[in-house]
Amino acid sequence: MAFWKTRHQMGLAALIMGASILLSRFMGLIRDKLISLLFGATQESDLYFAAFVIPDFINYLLAGGYFSITLIPFLAQHFEKDPEEGWKFFSTVFFWITAAISVLTLSAMIFAPRLAFLAAPGITPEASERLAFFLRIILPAQVFFLCGSCMSALLYLRKQFFVPALSSVVYNLWIIGGGVLMRHRGMEGFCWGVLVGSFVGNFLLPFLAARTGDGLKMRLCLYHPGLKRYFLMALPLMIGKSITIVDEQFIRIFGSLAGVGAISWLSYARRIMLVPVSVVAQAIGVASYPFLSELYAKREFPRFFSTVRAALQNVITLLIPLSLWMMLVAEPTVRLIFQQGRFGAADTANTTRLLQQLLICVTCWGYQQVLGRAFYARMDTLSPAILGSAVTVLVIPVFYVLTKTMGPMGVALASASSIVAYSLFLTIWWRVKEGREAFKGLLSSTAKVLAVSLASAVPAWVSGKANAFDAQGSPYLAALFELTLSGILFGGSFALLSSFFIPELARPFLERTGPVGRFLLRKKTA
Repeated sequence: MAFWKTRHQMGLAALIMGASILLSRFMGLIRDKLISLLFGATQESDLYFAAFVIPDFINYLLAGGYFSITLIPFLAQHFEKDPEEGWKFFSTVFFWITAAISVLTLSAMIFAPRLAFLAAPGITPEASERLAFFLRIILPAQVFFLCGSCMSALLYLRKQFFVPALSSVVYNLWIIGGGVLMRHRGMEGFCWGVLVGSFVGNFLLPFLAARTGDGLKMRLCLYHPGLKRYFLMALPLMIGKSITIVDEQFIRIFGSLAGVGAISWLSYARRIMLVPVSVVAQAIGVASYPFLSELYAKREFPRFFSTVRAALQNVITLLIPLSLWMMLVAEPTVRLIFQQGRFGAADTANTTRLLQQLLICVTCWGYQQVLGRAFYARMDTLSPAILGSAVTVLVIPVFYVLTKTMGPMGVALASASSIVAYSLFLTIWWRVKEGREAFKGLLSSTAKVLAVSLASAVPAWVSGKANAFDAQGSPYLAALFELTLSGILFGGSFALLSSFFIPELARPFLERTGPVGRFLLRKKTA
């Protein structure tokens, strides 16, 4: 059987998702590098990033960001009882979601000029006109995203992770290609790349994959008894706007009030910040979710809670040291990736400050992704939606006040604070409803990981002061040298210290690093 049609176990699924997300994020950085090279942090790049506010909001209005997540438990139930009923349910959901997203997309295209003002209230009328043009190109991509999510949910249910993992890679390839081929037309080429990439990567590939193996037995079906129950579960995600969903839009909207270039600086910084979140937390969350859903459906609660705890612990153990090291090397990272062409040293300095601010909440980003999926595995979409919406309402004035008083730094600070608050709310509410079982030992182990990470940061910080290259004369070599040396020193120190002081937390990762990691664990055991 071809690898892309193979059913995967949880460990391999996490590895596949992690590798694909890492590749996708790397390609996303290449895409943003290309944008920064050609357009820097200018009004044209600001408009491109702002062009996603309305399409993303429409996607979120139909719970597009959570569509596969919410659909999987229902598909599992219906297909388990009767495959014929499963296909009827799937066909009904697919029909109505396609109809809804098509109507919303067409309406938004008609009213694009008015919506452009809402997306970026701080720009000029001329810039708003071009933003409306970008909007009309990008908007239809939402149809392909949402329809493709139906197909991906089916593949996840079959535990076939390869094609959904490949989708974002193909999507980014088309964006890069469109930007390069049409660079003489400004950011327009990137917009066309979004449209074509969403069709090929996010819809066509999952559709073709779903037709193989167990097949795709869809039919025209307008009603199914399970549709109402599914709609009621998805409704909180539609009407509730969690801060994790609107955070990027808030950054763009309030960034438009912080001056020209602010949206671009914030977008570049956020892109780098989310790399470890996606590679670690998203991979673990996506891979563990079908298994969590299955355990809860079978009422195997002890295993359910232990799986949640293990996933949370793994995310924290990886993200704390990663975020701390990235704060140390934020400037050479931004310099190496973006500083070229129209993106100058001043842009690097501005983006670096914003990146360091956003990195404060990286662990919380990963934590809430895993805990949120644990809520969804219990078929509880209401709690995250209410809590996330409450945080969203509370932070709107915070975003505004901090933007007006601190500019782009205020936007970044408001963003980081809101994710920390949401993670705290989720934790408190889970303890109220489910008790402390999923969090046993989590606080003390987090403190240990933080202490080991801070100790590991010392040699990495010292190495940054002893660079063999001149940052002015050879900026890229200097950046690469600092990243490499500090990475080796930090990683080596963390592996050594963790094997002695937190072996029970480091074991799952050290065992996978090869002979060196296993040697460190044996030395500790001996």
